Amino acid sequence: MTDAKNLTQLGKHVETPQSPEQAVLETVPFQRGDGPPPIVRFTCPEFTSLCPVTGQPDFAHIVIDYAPDKTLVESKSLKLFMTSFRNHGAFHEECTVMIGRRIVEATKPLWLRVGGYWFPRGGIPIDVFWQTGAPPKDAWLPDTGVAPYRGRG
Repeated sequence: MTDAKNLTQLGKHVETPQSPEQAVLETVPFQRGDGPPPIVRFTCPEFTSLCPVTGQPDFAHIVIDYAPDKTLVESKSLKLFMTSFRNHGAFHEECTVMIGRRIVEATKPLWLRVGGYWFPRGGIPIDVFWQTGAPPKDAWLPDTGVAPYRGRG
């Protein structure tokens, strides 16, 4: 059984943090075992942040893949972190990279990649990708499953 006594958010009513900086990413212990490392995927198809210039909402489909080492990111804390961007004004690139860096800081994974598939702003979709380096040897890396933007075509 996983020791969850240090978790402050799971199983409790927690208000959405007002900013990503205030959000707390919690972790739980993980034992990898033998063989290639597993790849863990989180998909956030309804991610929202704010344009730092106009304050209008921006929407994205975010895909996070990581190979955990000794800790896993606890999913409720990740959901609260991702939701906190709804009040955060930043460009697409900054949001995508911030997500990756915060998870790396919290979990110290063997590897991580983030794909931010942003819906069009001014008629141009922006896709942002960030990863920590080469993926682990023999790890199975599925395609992100997000189709390129095709508009109405």
